[in-house]
Parts: sequence; C-alpha cells; structure tokens
Amino acid sequence: VQLQASGGGLVQAGDSLRLSCTASGRTFSSYSMGWFRQAPGKEREFVAAISGSGVTTNSAEFAKVRFTISRDNAKNTVYLQMNTLKPEDTAVYSCAASSNPWGGWSLNYDYWGQGTLVTVSS
Repeated sequence: VQLQASGGGLVQAGDSLRLSCTASGRTFSSYSMGWFRQAPGKEREFVAAISGSGVTTNSAEFAKVRFTISRDNAKNTVYLQMNTLKPEDTAVYSCAASSNPWGGWSLNYDYWGQGTLVTVSS
C-alpha cells in the first residue's frame, strides 16, 4: 500500500483546511486509516483514526471538536477536515494504514505516507 497525503499549506489562525490521503491498491476498505502529526522539535502524535468501513472513529482530545476524519472507499481516500486552526496545529501531518480493519486506539500501522506540512500563522 502506498499512501500520498496532500492538502497542506499556509493558513491563518481560524481558517479551515482539508487534508487528503490517497492509497494505492484495491483493498482500501480492509485497512483502518490514521492521521498523525509532528510539530517541530516534538514527537509524533496521534490525531485520529477511522475503521475500514468508516463506522468507527477515534480522535485525540485536542482533535475531538475541531477535526473530523472521514473516508471515501470508492476513491481510496481518507480525509482530515480541520477547522478553527490554531498556531499550535502547525506540524507535518502524515497518514498511515493498519491491516486491522476494525479501528480503535491501539492499532499497529503497517504503512506510512510522506507528510504534508500545515503552517498556521497567528
């Protein structure tokens, strides 16, 4: 599985942005998908995950209100809608795929895409 993230950019505080991650292959719905981010000088942190069917989602506390993860299995794409962005959301956002299709908090991710940079100015 190859993953390609896109949609990052430079935005102002309060703006919205939608990230996309497109996967290769024909079994996209067999994978749970996750979004992670890594800010400069910090460790990578979990943002949100979604099960293969899209029924189950999990989000980090900071993402529960402002971020929404979704997927379109017909397009082999997972999305991260980010609203009311803050400067502290500045990070490289990466997507990952887990061969466990059921979603959840403690997934092992088997495939990682390169990140897309989100910069939020104040």
